[in-house]
Amino acid sequence: MSDTEIATEDASPDEPVLFELPLRALPDRLDKVLARLLPQHSRSRLQTWIEDGCVQVDGTVGKIRTRVGPGARIQVWPQQAPEDLAFVPEPVDFEVVADSPDWIVVNKPAGLVTHPGAGNWHGTLLNGLLHRYPELLHVARAGIVHRLDKDTSGLLVVARTEVAQTALVRQLQARTVKREYCALVHGLLEGQGTVDAAIGRDARVPVRMSAERPIAAKPAVTHYAAQRAGHCGDQAVSEVLCRLETGRTHQIRVHMALLKHPLLGDALYGGRSTAGAARQMLHARALSFQDPVTGTQPAFTADLPEDFRAVQAQVNWDGGPHDERA
Repeated sequence: MSDTEIATEDASPDEPVLFELPLRALPDRLDKVLARLLPQHSRSRLQTWIEDGCVQVDGTVGKIRTRVGPGARIQVWPQQAPEDLAFVPEPVDFEVVADSPDWIVVNKPAGLVTHPGAGNWHGTLLNGLLHRYPELLHVARAGIVHRLDKDTSGLLVVARTEVAQTALVRQLQARTVKREYCALVHGLLEGQGTVDAAIGRDARVPVRMSAERPIAAKPAVTHYAAQRAGHCGDQAVSEVLCRLETGRTHQIRVHMALLKHPLLGDALYGGRSTAGAARQMLHARALSFQDPVTGTQPAFTADLPEDFRAVQAQVNWDGGPHDERA
């Protein structure tokens, strides 16, 4: 029998779980004792419970380094992990451009996270979709088949049924979903071209993606066409249309940086806040896909958001100051 053998009492969800250490138990720190008593939970999660006052030792709120010895009575109020609470309906502000019984097209504002994840377990587009379309609780990932970065605005399609989700995922894999983005980049970019460079996690900076030193790289293809160029002070700026063949994380941001033309406001990839850009200047302006049921090809466009237009207005475009072309 181990030195952490316990006697427990059942508890309702609103009551603590009780552990009573045997008299032969060896004294140890509270967090280490709990790690042995509750091996299904990580040490960091247990430490969070302790810090939040959810653990008592002999009737007193415990501390991580509290010494716990033989005969101690430990009460634990288990807390749900953030990820366990992520898929809940919440009122979230976003525009629905169009919907059908099988799909929803959303115009996501900049600053809104698409899907719950570390540091963003609530207030995401997924939470808002569940609030407006409760049936999405029965579709994997609430029907989300592709994402936009938090600070990228624009169009994405969401499936309302499992059949539609499967069909849309297959279209993405077959590269038949048409997605066009408007970007503002540093420098004078001319003409058009294609960047065909695989992307993976950056080997040195985990929060970055990379086409130069990627880990587990996947094929990535971006077609681009320069639209116009100008200056903001002594800084050259170009407006570019980008069309995705693939949809890798940060794809346009990585490929434009690879061309030495990072997006305005994209500090992660070398961009600067030229012309007042407070986020990466990237907007998903056009989207088209095959309707999973009717076989038609619906197409949608989304106007540039106000902050994007405000940055454009600070640039003296060739051909005239403050050209408002979108």
